[in-house]
Amino acid sequence: MTFDALKTDLVTAPKIDWDFLLDAPLRIIIIIIGAFVLNMVMRLFIRRFSTAVARGTVGSEKTEGKFSSSVAESQRTGIEPTVIRERRAQRAKTVGRMLSSVATIIISVIAILMVLDQLNFNIAPILASAGIVGVALAFGAQELVKDYLSGFFMVIEDQYGIGDTVDLGEAVGEVEDFGLRKTAVRDLTGTLWHVRNGEIMRVGNLSQGWARAVLEIPVNYSTSMDTYREITETVTAEMAKDTQVASAMLELPEIAGVQSLSAEYRVIRTMIKTKPNLQWMVERAFRAELTNEFDRRGITVPIIQETVLRTLPRSTESSESTTEGQADADDQARANHMTQRTKNYGPSPLPSDDEIRSTTDEAGTDTSDGES
Repeated sequence: MTFDALKTDLVTAPKIDWDFLLDAPLRIIIIIIGAFVLNMVMRLFIRRFSTAVARGTVGSEKTEGKFSSSVAESQRTGIEPTVIRERRAQRAKTVGRMLSSVATIIISVIAILMVLDQLNFNIAPILASAGIVGVALAFGAQELVKDYLSGFFMVIEDQYGIGDTVDLGEAVGEVEDFGLRKTAVRDLTGTLWHVRNGEIMRVGNLSQGWARAVLEIPVNYSTSMDTYREITETVTAEMAKDTQVASAMLELPEIAGVQSLSAEYRVIRTMIKTKPNLQWMVERAFRAELTNEFDRRGITVPIIQETVLRTLPRSTESSESTTEGQADADDQARANHMTQRTKNYGPSPLPSDDEIRSTTDEAGTDTSDGES
């Protein structure tokens, strides 16, 4: 091909429409690149936020000094630092995934609408439809949005996690599954409760930080407080021989004092600070050793004294033969019985059948007099 032929081809070739290329296509490319860059920037901020959640610096003051926040929390609560770090890592992973997905969806939808607008598509019907859908969701799916928002803040604040024993109101048990929409709790009977996060008004976490075993011990009045303190020290020494129980106890038993009084005994409250979810094991071990120590010292568990009155039907012959002299004798017998009862500090003996019959007759006579 000669130079003249090439020059002729270039002259006769169609001209490139630079105005078109610099208009809609360039804008579409800029929109796509801008959406991609914005998504990357949002993911970077979300990653930093997730890292802060994993370190435990979100919603609480940062730990100063040479110790990390996980070590400081471990010293405060008694939980292993590895367990604390694992829970924080899971929490940060959940929060990061959710925020990244939400940011990607919002940026992508906005970018697609802008691209359609550059292609001269009428997006007004789309925006109107989106408004109608938004209103419908506001009325129909508000409970769903409430569930997800509640679950999101529960994850950030670390209110509870899988394996914790929680009290959610009607559902009390161990958390087996925890998502942004619902929580699965298995109670002591094995029933699996599915609770929506938006319906949870309060949360009682029995596994977070530490727990306390609270024991109400009935003790006779013949056993002094000093004796009970000696017994508690002996029981604690016996419990320390069991490595499993000893490792579960964070502090020595604390005697709070007398909780209540009754005619037969007084109730002494004893408290033991334990690791989470181990307070019930410590309570059972303390009661078992306390029972053994009571047996060795000859201390009996007080019982409530009860008196049961039983009336017997009177025969016709005995009722006809009753005289005033017999009634006086019954009154004298009751007086002697009350005098003897006052002198005796033991349990009251049961009244005789004659005493019961005479008491019943007197009550019936008084009632008939009042009616007449």
